[in-house]
Amino acid sequence: MPNPTAAMIVIGDEILSGRTRDSNMHHLAGALTDVGIDLKEVRVVSDDHGAIIAAVQALSVAYTHVFTSGGIGPTHDDITADCVAAAFNREIDVRDDARQILAEHYARAGTELNDARLRMARIPEGATLIENPISAAPGFVVENVHVMAGVPVVFEAMVASVLPGLTGGRPLTSQTLRIDRGEGDIAGPLGALAQEYPRLSMGSYPFQKDGIYGAHVVIRGSDPGMVEAAMDKLKAAFA
Repeated sequence: MPNPTAAMIVIGDEILSGRTRDSNMHHLAGALTDVGIDLKEVRVVSDDHGAIIAAVQALSVAYTHVFTSGGIGPTHDDITADCVAAAFNREIDVRDDARQILAEHYARAGTELNDARLRMARIPEGATLIENPISAAPGFVVENVHVMAGVPVVFEAMVASVLPGLTGGRPLTSQTLRIDRGEGDIAGPLGALAQEYPRLSMGSYPFQKDGIYGAHVVIRGSDPGMVEAAMDKLKAAFA
């Protein structure tokens, strides 16, 4: 039985402008791999209602799970919650349980729960909250879309909150072989091996270092024995 699949939507003009380097995709990919959920697609979209809604609608029907990152803060350009609500034709408003979480958090900090901060308690109708142990403002789940913060430490905490509740498959294992030859020499044997093992993923990642051209060949799959057997054949081909 194939593993569940996932897609990620990274939201924010700051990512597309190059002002901010995204690390959340790297973290999510590793976390999903560990639990046997295959990340198949990542889209980076601007802070634009139409773009976010279109991405949510397209990916939510194509994959088992969708994860979003960014755009659920207190400022005017944090529009992800509204867009996800619109994508599923749901109402959105301040919800009592989310308000209570924020009220308790800001009371402990001696900070006012003003209108801007209260925006983070606006939750689409019928959504389930995602715990945020770092800064309290919750994420949420609507159908198969998990809406989370963009700040890496908060995103990572939310991922940790979400993953135990998801059903995964067989975790992927991988092995890597460094081959000090050009990809033109590697391509033929690697292609033949890929045909022999269609259930495995094989990739060639070239490098140039100290005048040496080569590639790291990575073999991935959910069957460790099959990965091992394929790697043995690859090593023999370039011994």
